[in-house]
Amino acid sequence: MPLPLTHESEPASEAGHDSYKALPTPSGRTSVTDSSHLLPAETGDPGSKGSPWKKILFLVIFLALIGVVVWRIHSNNVATTATNTRTARDNAGRATPVMVTPVVQTTVPVYLTALGTVTAYNTVTLHSRVDGQLLKVNFQEGQAVKQGQLLIQIDPRPYQATVDQASGTLAKDEATLANTQAEAQRYTALYQAGVVSKESQQTQLTNAGQASGVIKADQAAIEAAKVNLGYTRIYSPIDGVVGLRGVDPGNIVHASDATGLVVITQVHPIAVIFTLPEDQLPQVQQAMRGGSKLVAEAFDRGSANKLGTGTLLTIDNQIDTTTGTAKLKAVFPNTDNALFPNQFVNIRLVLAQRQNAIVIPTAAIQSGTQGTFVFVARGGAGLPGGRRGGGGAGGGGGGRRNGGAGAGANGGGGNPSGSTAPGGSPAGGGAPAGTPGAPAGANGGAPRPTSHVNAVNVHVDFVQGANSILSPGQLKAGDLVVVDGQERLTDGSNVTPQIAPAGGNATVTGGAPSDTSTGAPAAPNGQPNGRGVSPANGQPVGSNAAPGTGTDKGQPGGGNGGHRRQGGADGQSAGDGGGERPHRQRGANGAPNAGGGNQ
Repeated sequence: MPLPLTHESEPASEAGHDSYKALPTPSGRTSVTDSSHLLPAETGDPGSKGSPWKKILFLVIFLALIGVVVWRIHSNNVATTATNTRTARDNAGRATPVMVTPVVQTTVPVYLTALGTVTAYNTVTLHSRVDGQLLKVNFQEGQAVKQGQLLIQIDPRPYQATVDQASGTLAKDEATLANTQAEAQRYTALYQAGVVSKESQQTQLTNAGQASGVIKADQAAIEAAKVNLGYTRIYSPIDGVVGLRGVDPGNIVHASDATGLVVITQVHPIAVIFTLPEDQLPQVQQAMRGGSKLVAEAFDRGSANKLGTGTLLTIDNQIDTTTGTAKLKAVFPNTDNALFPNQFVNIRLVLAQRQNAIVIPTAAIQSGTQGTFVFVARGGAGLPGGRRGGGGAGGGGGGRRNGGAGAGANGGGGNPSGSTAPGGSPAGGGAPAGTPGAPAGANGGAPRPTSHVNAVNVHVDFVQGANSILSPGQLKAGDLVVVDGQERLTDGSNVTPQIAPAGGNATVTGGAPSDTSTGAPAAPNGQPNGRGVSPANGQPVGSNAAPGTGTDKGQPGGGNGGHRRQGGADGQSAGDGGGERPHRQRGANGAPNAGGGNQ
């Protein structure tokens, strides 16, 4: 019989086999060889120990990127601020080209505007009063006819026969009347003699009276027949213009026809019916007091062309309750036939004339926190002429319209002839280009400003079309207001004004007077004078400009920059400034003329 197994030896054997695991470590803790039962901190895994450092590394990189972005933004802002400051410093004295127009003081009408329809002063539609065949039309369509002019002829023969018949009846009845009257006289004599009775005598008198009545009826029938006969000839009842005829000759017309034969309209004079709001009627009635006639002006649909001038005839006696407006009627002579029936027009009803009104273009009006204002150009040289011209024979470029003024070397940015250039360089002497104190424009710099602008507050009373009428006392006649280029201006900005065009090219204003003398000395050192052009913003090419930058088509730069049309002021004999065609003469030092170029 086998002995039962016992489990008491297993722990002993296991303990004997793994007894070394139970030995305490020097640190007093039990040693475990299975790494799966150890904590991460006890395993000694370098990856587990470095995970916090990864987070720190990522945070440092992220902060570094943010710092780079912030630094770039800051550096860009600093660079932009520096550029703007440098640009503002460079442009501090540069003139801004603007368009100006003078303030006008004139008489301005105060008027109301309305929409109107032209109507014929009289309109007549001709109808036939009798039936018959249309024989003849004595007019051409669109012809102007006079009152009483024969227009249409209807066959008169039936109506002439009726007249003749009535006339025959009248003759017969007249004979009967004569007989009855004689009978009545005889019976009256017999009655007085006592031969006949009173009754017989009265009967004969009655017969004579009846015959007399028949005569009057016959005469009336003749008149009626003659009237119908007259209706066969249709005359124009008014002076006017005939339209398109509705019936051609040969057709049978009837008095009952709904359509007329032709329409005649009176257009001399002609009327215009227009409406005004009921709130404006008191102004019109006040202006009409005393029997004064108000002037009415008719304009086309776009209010661009004036068609005629007339007078207000009357105001309708009631207001339309559906629209709140009243009808008014104006009469126009229309001698030039500019107004046509049923034409749409714009009406200006002039109520008064405002004397010495200040008028400026509406484009000059600006709006700001202080209200409406305009920029007024003040100071500087006289405006008629070119932009600020260049100076002497050796220097600055001329204006866009006129050549440089004066005989100074290095220009002077528009100094007049014979003046002293800034920096102490007398005109004619010339300071070396690029030296301190050299005038603007000598080395291609900006021209000196001709004027500056001031912001002037204004009050607009009313607007008429493209013009605004201002309250008096703010501007005066002749002041130059800026109408284009205001977005670049502030109060006190330097400007180069040009007169705005009235309908074509602008008239260039400002600048020194042009000098067309031809006896000025040649360029310094006998150097050929190149032909300059006016770059953007009117800056003349300087006398020391780099090659290839001072010409129209790449010729060497330098020398005075004359206008493309008119030569420079100082160098005609020396080739200064260019012109329409190349000059053949040479300069004072034998330098060839470098002018010319395309026209």
